[in-house]
Amino acid sequence: MMTNQYSIFESELRVRPDDIDMFNHVHNSKYLDYVLAARYEQMEKFYNMPWEHFTKLGLGWVVSRVEINFKRPLLMNDLMLIRTGILTMHDKGSTVQFEIINKKTNKIASDGIFEYVLIDLNTSRGTKVTEEMIEAYSI
Repeated sequence: MMTNQYSIFESELRVRPDDIDMFNHVHNSKYLDYVLAARYEQMEKFYNMPWEHFTKLGLGWVVSRVEINFKRPLLMNDLMLIRTGILTMHDKGSTVQFEIINKKTNKIASDGIFEYVLIDLNTSRGTKVTEEMIEAYSI
């Protein structure tokens, strides 16, 4: 179970036909899509700092590292909860932990972390995370 000093949020998604691979379960690359879709929704809905807020400032969040554990397969039409939360914030980015839970079984299908770096969109170089951002994400 995820715990940390920051809030943990949930988004719900359903496995779609185009998520299924030749082994009749969700292709491993789709798990990354699920987490990114959940974070996108959660940035707007819970943090009141949607992706577009950053792009208007000329900033963007880039994934620098992913660690993912595949525990159980997801199958066609499974309903899942994607639970995410910031694990750490630092001057150049953040680490986000996640769990993907199959709602039918209430078991973790996958978990792991994403490391993000904040970049300046004009230079594509890392830039400092502001106090405003840290405060907004510290809920």
